[in-house]
Amino acid sequence: MSFDYLWDGFSVALSLQNLLIGLIGCFLGTMIGALPAIGPINGIALLLPIAYTMGLPPESTMILLAAIYCGAEYGGRISSILLNVPGDAGAVMTALDGYPMARQGRAGEALMLSGLASFTGGIIGATGLALFAPVLAGLATGFGPAEYFVLMVFAFSTLGSMMGARPVKTLVGCVLGLMLATIGLDATSGAYRFTFGEPELGDGIEFVVLVIGLFSISEALILLEKQAAGTEIIRGLGRMTARLSDIRRGIGTALRSSGIGFVVGVLPGTGASVSSAIAYMTEKRISDRDGSFGKGDPRGLVAPEAANNATSCGAFVPMLTLGVPGSGTTAVMLGALMLYNIQPGPTLMTDRPEIVGGLIASLFIGNILLLALNLPLVRIFTRVLTVPNWVLVPGILVLSIVGVYSTHASAFSVLLMLGIGMAGWLLRKTGFDMAPIILGFVLGRVMEVNLRNALAISGGDIGILFESTISIVLWIAAALVAVLPLVLGRRLKRATAPEASIPDAEERPA
Repeated sequence: MSFDYLWDGFSVALSLQNLLIGLIGCFLGTMIGALPAIGPINGIALLLPIAYTMGLPPESTMILLAAIYCGAEYGGRISSILLNVPGDAGAVMTALDGYPMARQGRAGEALMLSGLASFTGGIIGATGLALFAPVLAGLATGFGPAEYFVLMVFAFSTLGSMMGARPVKTLVGCVLGLMLATIGLDATSGAYRFTFGEPELGDGIEFVVLVIGLFSISEALILLEKQAAGTEIIRGLGRMTARLSDIRRGIGTALRSSGIGFVVGVLPGTGASVSSAIAYMTEKRISDRDGSFGKGDPRGLVAPEAANNATSCGAFVPMLTLGVPGSGTTAVMLGALMLYNIQPGPTLMTDRPEIVGGLIASLFIGNILLLALNLPLVRIFTRVLTVPNWVLVPGILVLSIVGVYSTHASAFSVLLMLGIGMAGWLLRKTGFDMAPIILGFVLGRVMEVNLRNALAISGGDIGILFESTISIVLWIAAALVAVLPLVLGRRLKRATAPEASIPDAEERPA
């Protein structure tokens, strides 16, 4: 296995410009992650049009976005520990033991320990990415249009069964994304589809307009509804060094959880929320012999923090090698590459090694920078929690409007973005997640092109989708992933139903 691409990537990532870009991205990502409910997707959505209009080369843009992504995973722990309000979905499990530690006067220890766990997970995840990305890219060279179409079906089935507690709404979101991807000029027939006579929609909905509308505008509207009353901020951080005994006990936890996080991150459609939950529950079964988890056990803090940072690196594996996003955030980054007319896939590593190598090298460098930033500057980052909504919301709106207008120089794009934001706000109010819509939109265009190409090769015979061994394996995998969770869920309900029907000792008749 040759790692020439990685050595060349370090020369790209270590250039003065990209080092500065990575440092800025790490700092901004940590600040964004510290803000409750903002998360990496919104941070990337806000800064993507700015990076694009600045004329940065694609490798520099990807380094910036990756630094924001990893930085937000670090920063999400700050509000979880101090406020008991997760910065993003991946930090939900962090609050279970992090906030009790803060209530016990150990907030500083919790922040330092979580920073070390995040660093461990990030480095292990980046190492796994460097090792397995070339292997998967080599296997993927056997993919043709039919195999790619079936791969997209598998990605959607994985997303629907594993992303969140509402699989039906997740699949509906994917369908909405697919429908939005069909708007515009049909490249094959030349017909205009779903443009309603509006010339501005002839080229379809621009990715930047969609992602900023769905995430940033809807988030601004959500923030306007939130009330800060009753939220307790832990202002006394205590000692800012982790205990050596806690570090020793957490080494095994960090290694196990990092492995879990990377593997889960590689699966398309999963994310940090899934990996952190699996890592936490696994560690609880292994280590919680005295019932201390959930009461301020440092291992309960280390497990999700190591897992979610490893997941953020693992999510790049399917994105770079197959063109399938491993998470909602990498779906936005996939769209960023498409802005530069670059299609991720098995040939990306040979066609544009500076992008793949530079991105992976920047993950190693970024995690070192994040550790160096987070340990001494954590007191500064915690001040972000005090930013009032009346300052935050106008800032988000201004950045969104300026970003979209500077990219497209079109008032229609700004109005469309605001309309999409209103629709996104209504969807979020009814329990829909925005990430499946983005995944459906990004994958929908690739899915349609590959289906058309496959049918063109076979002369319209749909059997081409079931001919190769790779296609058959992917169809079986998609069916299993879609059906197994439903079957297991029903069996679990049947198994627990008799137990629930047995009355408690206090309720039984004498």
